[in-house]
Amino acid sequence: MKRAEIKSDIAWSAPDRVMIHGYNLCDEIVGKVDFGQMTFLQIFARMPKDDNELRMFNAVMVILVEHGITPSSLSTRLTYCGAPESVQAAVAAGLLGLGSVFVGSLDQAARMLQTAIPDPSSPGDLKAKALEIVDDYMQRKAIIPGIGHPFHKPIDPRTVALFNVAKETGYYGPFADLITLIGQTAEKRTGKVLPVNVTAAMAAVVSQMGIDHRVCRGLAVAARAVGLVGHIIEESRQPMAGEIYMRLEHEASQHLAPKD
Repeated sequence: MKRAEIKSDIAWSAPDRVMIHGYNLCDEIVGKVDFGQMTFLQIFARMPKDDNELRMFNAVMVILVEHGITPSSLSTRLTYCGAPESVQAAVAAGLLGLGSVFVGSLDQAARMLQTAIPDPSSPGDLKAKALEIVDDYMQRKAIIPGIGHPFHKPIDPRTVALFNVAKETGYYGPFADLITLIGQTAEKRTGKVLPVNVTAAMAAVVSQMGIDHRVCRGLAVAARAVGLVGHIIEESRQPMAGEIYMRLEHEASQHLAPKD
């Protein structure tokens, strides 16, 4: 049986050079291409077509880098506390906690939007689609991805910021309109305050940029990884994980202590 060809078009190396998507790393990239451009090149196998595309992509990547003390950053800090010799394990621990509740809803929201609007040049009746989507999730008693936030209410400020950039760069379109309508419809149907959160805003923008929903969580993971490195650096200088551990150990087991 003939074996399938094994190949990669991303990069190749020779004794005197490293080539990445056709660019010479040392002569054309180092010192000339910023981190956002390099990330874009690695993902799309090309450089951004213009300043607007680069600005929008950078905004998408920057907005999820940091969000304070969250389950993912706590996981990173606690792992670093227990294994300070393994920085990569601490970052990995934080990334493993990204899912449907924190950060990871980006891909689910993007899939929902891209399924509803397969062709953004012909989006159809967005109000009807929003109602259909909300009804479907409510009937299944499922959480609508990207709708609602535990404390960013009534508006997620990050959504406003990202959509402002999208409008300025030309990447605000039917996906953003649909997710806005989904949020409004969900609020009316439930009577709850359910803002469009940042992962839904990102989903709308990246969908407008033509990014397949199947790779969207990778963008979120790449962005948050940078933030987790920052938490490790702060933990090494200003530790809190040990205190968190000792306090939880005391408070969680206090009911087991013998009574006087």
